[in-house]
Amino acid sequence: MLKFKKIWLLLLIIPIGLVVFLQISNQENLQVHFFDVGQGDAILIETPGHNRILIDGGPDDSILQRLGEQLPWTSREIDLVVLTHPHDDHLFGLVQVLQRYQVKQIIMTDAVHNSPRYLEWLKLIQDQKIPVRIIGQRQIVMVDDLALDFLYPNQNFVDQDINNLNNTSIVLKLKYGQTSFLLMGDAEEEVEEALLLAKLDLSANILKVGHHGSDNATTEAFLQAVSPQEAIISVGADNSFNHPSQRIVRRLERQEVLILRTDQQGTITIESDGQSLSSF
Repeated sequence: MLKFKKIWLLLLIIPIGLVVFLQISNQENLQVHFFDVGQGDAILIETPGHNRILIDGGPDDSILQRLGEQLPWTSREIDLVVLTHPHDDHLFGLVQVLQRYQVKQIIMTDAVHNSPRYLEWLKLIQDQKIPVRIIGQRQIVMVDDLALDFLYPNQNFVDQDINNLNNTSIVLKLKYGQTSFLLMGDAEEEVEEALLLAKLDLSANILKVGHHGSDNATTEAFLQAVSPQEAIISVGADNSFNHPSQRIVRRLERQEVLILRTDQQGTITIESDGQSLSSF
């Protein structure tokens, strides 16, 4: 743990506040792209004010191709990167992103991992002097008119013996006008129960299903609280984990939730004008 402590002391940590305002400007619609990166997560948010937020980077360098497909080739700036947790299927591509793009700010937890990729990630942050905000309690970040409501974690993980990194995942609710997205990272049933006990408003139009649709997430009670219209499952075709679980698929179907999967549809884009949603 001493090695990690020294690394964290070298990072530029921004003091935590309840509400933080970033660059503000105007444009018409919000777009949220759930990238097809195989068995992993990567989500790009383009705000009405042309701000770019990248949440996770997938398990390999395919994130670079996906960003290249979506962003102008001359553009090499990302305003905010969020790492939900330090497993390689969420982190690996972000190392490539830091090497190719100018990242202005990073949001992550203080949960640590001993993987070579995670240590490389921390070194790049240090070398590039990228400001880092640590999520250890609920807080809201405003980007244009988009509210990023960080619902979890509600604790810090420094010096804790963590048995399951999935349950250190950032849970993020996006709110834009009357529309909302709930992004679960790899959070499992334990986190879902904590969110329900906290009596938070979990309702959302779009649910990014936790842990790639595995059996250990998306409980009946949690799904009823969210009551989504559509569910996004980020998953690789013919993956060795047999994700998504057929039990979870049937559970979503019973609640008449439209299921969209990156292994079947490829990259999925949801657009919001603040009143209604469209997907393509």
